[in-house]
Amino acid sequence: MKKRIARYLVHIGVTIFILGTSGILFGLYHGASLHYSDHPLMYKIGNEGPYFFYKNDSTLQVNQIRGSRKEGFNVENKEYSTTSKITTNCYFQIDSTSFDFTINTDIKTPKTIYNDDYPIMAISDIEGGYKTFRDFLITNKVIDENLNWIFGKGHLALVGDFVDRGWSVSQVIWFVYKLEQDATKQGGSVHFIIGNHELKNMQGDYGASAEKYLAVANILGKVQNELYNSNSFLGKWLSSKNAIELINGNLFAHGGIHPDVADSELNLDEINAIIRANYYTPYYPKKEKTIEQLLTSTNTGICWYRGYFKADLTQEQVDRGLNKFKAKSIIVGHTLQSKVNKTYNGKVIGIDVFHPKDYHKNWPSGKSEGLLIVNNKYYRVFADGEMLEL
Repeated sequence: MKKRIARYLVHIGVTIFILGTSGILFGLYHGASLHYSDHPLMYKIGNEGPYFFYKNDSTLQVNQIRGSRKEGFNVENKEYSTTSKITTNCYFQIDSTSFDFTINTDIKTPKTIYNDDYPIMAISDIEGGYKTFRDFLITNKVIDENLNWIFGKGHLALVGDFVDRGWSVSQVIWFVYKLEQDATKQGGSVHFIIGNHELKNMQGDYGASAEKYLAVANILGKVQNELYNSNSFLGKWLSSKNAIELINGNLFAHGGIHPDVADSELNLDEINAIIRANYYTPYYPKKEKTIEQLLTSTNTGICWYRGYFKADLTQEQVDRGLNKFKAKSIIVGHTLQSKVNKTYNGKVIGIDVFHPKDYHKNWPSGKSEGLLIVNNKYYRVFADGEMLEL
């Protein structure tokens, strides 16, 4: 009897071990992680900013948070003419570094199509992780250790979701802004492709935002949806960006192209114009089935679509979307991958991986990856500068 009970308990234990191990391996494969520690500086928000708001058509007000929880906070306010040269900086407290940049109020919508022979570096879903983003670009020789652009006339494609979840969102956004200016001076390009979390911030949905930014808004005397609305400088700048671009024959979109888009008569410029017109309008389904609904839906929209990984698409359906725009491939984020990879005969490349967080420690910690396209070859690039041809 005792032996029978012992065998039964061993059997139960082995079963639990196998199921538990399988569950852990399944979770790890799909990007799950265990959050076990926070950085001690996480809740310190002194020197946070800057935040620029239009006081009127000719005046920008810059707000910088000073102080601490212990001493109390105050907001340092300055006003500038929109025609003046405004030089400012953004501080990152983990390593006590900062970077300078200049505000240009002449905001222009970028092109949709680019054709040249210069390399493309792509990364997505940084989610407010400034240090991870910065260090990846340094190691992979897009910028040097002084944060200077060294990628020449190359393209840096940022494929959406650079905001939310992380605690360094303002640093990430201003860093992208700085990189955009620096690249232009060297003949290069930074392509900030709008993702669904950029949309959420513009539309006032802060469910995925770090709680830090609720405190920031309160200290500034704002409600949170004012941080990126049309009256904020960053909101105006973000809302000028595209949802999809064609760079050297490769499409870049955060979500992807629903097969029905291929049946429309719209070109890429027209698609971007429709989506941009709805950046500040939260989607809700309507009875009438319009192209606007297709392009902005949280299921089928360019910034939201997950069909390449969640639907049983045929190769013909994928090819139709690419052939319509004369594209060799489409590079997407949005849907978490275990690694940068190709599917659908190399036509779809998923680059959303689990990046390390600035203020959180997770197990496993995750290792950043991106995609490099050079001489029509596609490389999986790593945080240590190594690369592997796909």
